[in-house]
Amino acid sequence: MTVYAPTEYIDFDQARAHQAEQLGVAIERIRTQLEDWHRAGALRGAGPVFLGIGASYAAACAPVWALRKRGIDAWRLSAGDAPVPYPASGNPVIGVSQSGRSAETLDALASLPEDRRRAVVNTAPSPLTDLVPGSLTFGSLRDSYASTIGYTATIAALGMIADRWDGGALDPGWADLPAAFAEVDAAIVGSIGRAVDLFDGAAWADLVGAAPAAGSAEEGALLLREVARVAATGMSTRQYLHGSMESAGGGVHVVFGDRREVGVARTLLDAGHRVVLVTRQDIADESRLAVLRLPQRPAAQRAILEASVVQVLSAGVARARGIAIEEFVFHADDIKVSSTTAEGA
Repeated sequence: MTVYAPTEYIDFDQARAHQAEQLGVAIERIRTQLEDWHRAGALRGAGPVFLGIGASYAAACAPVWALRKRGIDAWRLSAGDAPVPYPASGNPVIGVSQSGRSAETLDALASLPEDRRRAVVNTAPSPLTDLVPGSLTFGSLRDSYASTIGYTATIAALGMIADRWDGGALDPGWADLPAAFAEVDAAIVGSIGRAVDLFDGAAWADLVGAAPAAGSAEEGALLLREVARVAATGMSTRQYLHGSMESAGGGVHVVFGDRREVGVARTLLDAGHRVVLVTRQDIADESRLAVLRLPQRPAAQRAILEASVVQVLSAGVARARGIAIEEFVFHADDIKVSSTTAEGA
């Protein structure tokens, strides 16, 4: 039998309070391990498939965009939607699981030949690190149940993999990203009140993002559901424009982006709807518009800053509604491998 230490969570506010510092720790650990992967030849050839579920799936969005922008064919797949055994292909598959216990990710990865398996994980040792020796790990950073640092560190790992893949170089912005995160986070905390007020009486929320920010929309929807119990849906801007926008009314729209998204926000406002716009554009607040500004950064780094927005927003809405952040309503007993599991399972 292989026995793993049970996962110990810290509360949401405590995790957020140390997130910038922990992000710096994670980035340095990732940088060192990436060089090991590079020397071992694990960062070349056909583009990777990032395989995850939930927040781990959302975290892969911007890194996949970055790889494709470099001309490298890459994918993200939801582990729960992949057949087992996973179909044969020439692409390395990187299993992504913050806990290292996501049952769907483990099942899919275990069906692959060992030479095609890679993994990115926070918690080690874990079933995933046992399955994939040489996994890239963050050092078991202490995280909240509704993930904070686990999510942002995962984006950093996948984003740095995207930078380094097939001979690429790490963007220099990773070095000062923790300081930038701390600065942005403080600004968002100080200005989130108007955005939270827009949720007063809202029955639901749509979260919409430019293609590299679609993962931020997905993660924001997940956090609003987990933390504030708001029925929320996340999707890309172009998907939203193809029909989904027609049901607007009675909710709040959280829009991430700098181009077409500004037009989407204006269209919604002109129709009488409430909008939170997350953008680098210098746009003034209005009675039904709260603007949260972010600096320009490459896609994966920007996604980490967008994570601050959705964390602060979901916590603010939860408090406004009198909901305890750590109190989840439902528990599924088959989505995580237990702390005691049979070897080779």
